[in-house]
Amino acid sequence: MTTWPLPTEDDKENLLLSCRYDDLDEVQGFVTKFGSDALSSVRDDNGNTVLHMACGNGHIDILDYLLPLVSPSILPAQNSAGSTALHWTVLNQHLEVARKLVHFTGGPGVDLIDIKNTAGRSPLGEAEMTGWDEGARWLVQEMKLDEAGNDVNDTEEDGPVDTAQDVEVEIQDADGQVAKMTISGDIQTHDSAS
Repeated sequence: MTTWPLPTEDDKENLLLSCRYDDLDEVQGFVTKFGSDALSSVRDDNGNTVLHMACGNGHIDILDYLLPLVSPSILPAQNSAGSTALHWTVLNQHLEVARKLVHFTGGPGVDLIDIKNTAGRSPLGEAEMTGWDEGARWLVQEMKLDEAGNDVNDTEEDGPVDTAQDVEVEIQDADGQVAKMTISGDIQTHDSAS
């Protein structure tokens, strides 16, 4: 078993900044020097992880590098405000990053969508607060919506989703208050091939 040196506080701070500012070479250098196990334990003063920094800023290259290396337990890690990396992703409207977090094999999957921060908002609630209809629609499609915990999107009776259709959503918070929202189907998709 390889014994790795322990990173200093400066090393940890530099790693978080590298994740925040998309410096993949520096992140790789940290792993080369301290090993990949050190990645999962690094936090800033507010409890933010390497995933908070990379995901909140939409750095897919950093995320793709980190996901196979970090412990899956870091995906639902909450900072001092109770926000996960998915909360930050949604606040900054990074749909591809959200997809990678939720679909990561071995991670919590759609359960990430249910985690509430100290303000009482899930990532879906954050998408609603920021008016990000495309993200809110995607989150709703991914969620486990029935009482038994079965993913209603996995039944054989489901057909293709009509993304041009408006979706009515009701969300009940822990206090029993119901928020209703309509997610408009008028969002245009961008074809990267054109």
